Amino acid sequence: MDDAPPRPAAVIFDAYGTLLDVHAATARHAARLGPHWRTISAEWRQKQLEYTWVRSLAGPAHHENFFLCTRDALDYVFARHGIADAALREDLLRAYRRLDAYPEVPAVLRALRAAGVPVAILSNGAPGMLAEACEAAGIAALLDAVLSVEEVGVFKPDPRVYRLAVRHFGAEPEEMAFVSANPWDAQAALANGFRAVRVNRADDPDEYALRGAGVPELRDLAPLPGLPLGPGTT
Repeated sequence: MDDAPPRPAAVIFDAYGTLLDVHAATARHAARLGPHWRTISAEWRQKQLEYTWVRSLAGPAHHENFFLCTRDALDYVFARHGIADAALREDLLRAYRRLDAYPEVPAVLRALRAAGVPVAILSNGAPGMLAEACEAAGIAALLDAVLSVEEVGVFKPDPRVYRLAVRHFGAEPEEMAFVSANPWDAQAALANGFRAVRVNRADDPDEYALRGAGVPELRDLAPLPGLPLGPGTT
């Protein structure tokens, strides 16, 4: 008799900040950005996300793809810090399309697939941007699907985004796990019925009462294949 816990129908990953290090682009050009490059990187990321949320709330006519939001966010941060370097701007945008995966990511994806669990990305990224990023990070061949919000024309955390995984895998949300380093993303996945997992690399405080809701919290992705993520497990 097989006493192994049930497997999830799929494990769905956020891409940026979860599988891909969003600060890798600025780290590559830290010397050119100067001693405050980490602050610049954090502000770029926050403004990028803000632009996605505002465009989604403003309505379909205001949607533009994630790379354009990324570009506009960098332009804002450059202006705020008085940086006027067109070559550096282009190098940073190019680097953002080819971010590094976190070190443990390939092994985690291989382990899940070896256990018979399909793995996918569900991301704000545009399809071409995601394809380039996954190829550059060496994980393209380790994914069963790469799903982009461009299919529905709205960014996370709109519920229509999370239903893309339901449609693709033909499974109910509670049969799948959703893994994100963005607590608002994990909360939205949980609210839409998924078995959420939060990756908290910086040991940040709890948000959205995720801990109280029993959402597993990991310092990195390495322990993920050993978690009971299937339906009916806790």
